[in-house]
Amino acid sequence: MNIVIMGLPGAGKGTQATEIIKKYPIPHISTGDMFRLAIKNETELGKEAQAYMDRGELVPDEVTIGIVKERLAESDAKDGFLLDGFPRTVAQAEALNDIMAELGSQIDSTLYIDVPEEELMNRLTGRRICEVCGTAYHLVFNPPKKDGVCDLDGGKLYQREDDNPETVQNRLDVNIKKTKPLLEFYENQGILSKVDGARDIDEVFADVDKILETL
Repeated sequence: MNIVIMGLPGAGKGTQATEIIKKYPIPHISTGDMFRLAIKNETELGKEAQAYMDRGELVPDEVTIGIVKERLAESDAKDGFLLDGFPRTVAQAEALNDIMAELGSQIDSTLYIDVPEEELMNRLTGRRICEVCGTAYHLVFNPPKKDGVCDLDGGKLYQREDDNPETVQNRLDVNIKKTKPLLEFYENQGILSKVDGARDIDEVFADVDKILETL
């Protein structure tokens, strides 16, 4: 099975990806992993990507797509894969379809872990960090015993700048705008499955598993 997994920041996409590969013997392939592997192996595309990154520039689509093509042609992906972080645009999604056609295969399902924006805000703004030891807490999922104080050393808890509501809202707005055309693309192809991610991890995975078992 060849799967693309998608979700907004805080939706639990990474958690579900971990659950999927526990049950199904397919590699979890993330964009970051692909780049690191290509650079480590010193492939021509890896060297090209490294050059752009060293200059602080975005790696262009043709290089990214080439690296994806190299990775999906590896032997461990011949019986399926879970692709995470690619595609990010409709142009990349079309290129992915072309790659799959060249490999004599196709994308079987696009899983979208769907969580309401308000819930994502709660998840993403609830993190607090101890200024002494760096231990992370969450006001909802893992709160400290005493409000604002670290359980371990009594250090003061603070909110990182990138966790404040304004920054999080901007991050969500950008991702929603980028994600919408992709969802429409895969919906038009008839392979989009939306899963309610605003529930317990096991409940979400139960629904994910039902979809995967039909592939």
